[in-house]
Amino acid sequence: MGRKKSGKYAATKFKGTTQRIRDYLTEVDQSGLTEQAVTWGYEAALMKTSVAFEALMLECLIVALNNDSRAFTEHTSITFPKHMTEKVCEYLVTGGGYFDFKGRAGLLGDVKRVTGGDGHYLYDAVKNRAYLHALQLLLALRNYAAHESPQSKETARQAIVAFRLGLPGKPDKGQLNGAKAPTAAGAWLKRQGRFTYILDTLDALADEIHQGAPY
Repeated sequence: MGRKKSGKYAATKFKGTTQRIRDYLTEVDQSGLTEQAVTWGYEAALMKTSVAFEALMLECLIVALNNDSRAFTEHTSITFPKHMTEKVCEYLVTGGGYFDFKGRAGLLGDVKRVTGGDGHYLYDAVKNRAYLHALQLLLALRNYAAHESPQSKETARQAIVAFRLGLPGKPDKGQLNGAKAPTAAGAWLKRQGRFTYILDTLDALADEIHQGAPY
């Protein structure tokens, strides 16, 4: 029999992954690689971080739905049984596909759909303003690294400016004036401890989830 999914275990597992990513980045920094190779190394670490974060969110959503389906019932207007298997819960969360969301706002929408929103430990943790910029940077820079499209480049530029200015929302035209997007996601992340900031903040989010999860 497989291990029953647990929010606390998912948070602990995530932090184990981020520690391995930190160790990997130390190797990259000390490798003597060219600047281009280091940039790509940081982008590989960014992808691994994004995958680990998606896994954390998916597992916590499955746990939440498995524990209490009332909010999901209200959202869908379909009555679900009190006890469902984890596989059924995963299908309901993902729709039978892979778990994906459009930015922090999209993630909050998915979490609210399953948990009911304010007052649920998972929703409150993801919504916490302390993690706002790290989540925006993670998701925007991941898309920039993956697609290198004009749209992803602009979203990355906005996330960086919002982070730099400490903005609670999107920067306006005046705040964006003169701000350039980095040549690559990894080129921005590898300097001034920026990736460490993202990892530290995501670890703090995982700690909040671990503290709030019932098991």
